[in-house]
Amino acid sequence: MTSVYRQIGIGCQWVFVEILKDFLGLDEESAKWSYTVRSRGRKSRRLSLDGRIPTDGVSNAQAKQRIIRWLDSAARALELPATSRRNLQGAVFEVRQGYKSKDSKRQNADIANASNAYAYRYLPVALLLSSQIDEDVAERYERARWLLLRGTVQGTPLDSAYVFFREVIGYDLAGFFQRNSPALKQQVETVLRKLLSEE
Repeated sequence: MTSVYRQIGIGCQWVFVEILKDFLGLDEESAKWSYTVRSRGRKSRRLSLDGRIPTDGVSNAQAKQRIIRWLDSAARALELPATSRRNLQGAVFEVRQGYKSKDSKRQNADIANASNAYAYRYLPVALLLSSQIDEDVAERYERARWLLLRGTVQGTPLDSAYVFFREVIGYDLAGFFQRNSPALKQQVETVLRKLLSEE
């Protein structure tokens, strides 16, 4: 079950990147982000987040203006200093189906990712496609100045993933899931039946 849940999460990441490319005109390289961590006596490691919106890479002029306005509003909501707001060059995203775990190792890694995102002048955004997140975990991420977008269809682009998709990206992802819900459920059920029937 854990593996199925993980694969659903990976599928969500792929969908997110394809939407960024299709609706913002980003190329493959611009839509992804990674950075290198160096530590004494050990090899450098390359870490990545699930998506990126660099404002300079958005080729659609109207979409670019929406992104810039949203980015400024998000930075104000997180109470970033004026200098930090002006210096932001985009946002980076950690995309999850949900966040059921209280895994402190995962949380610490995400908080380190947020610090590095700010160092590279990107706003870190945790984007959940469901509303599943423990409130203690949510509070910890918000203290680390992650913008948390929950998987709700009501709200604003500063707190709802689906409102963000519709109003900022320009794509109704909630509508996509509603239209394709029967096919998606059938596929998941087929996979689960096969897994549970195997010895």
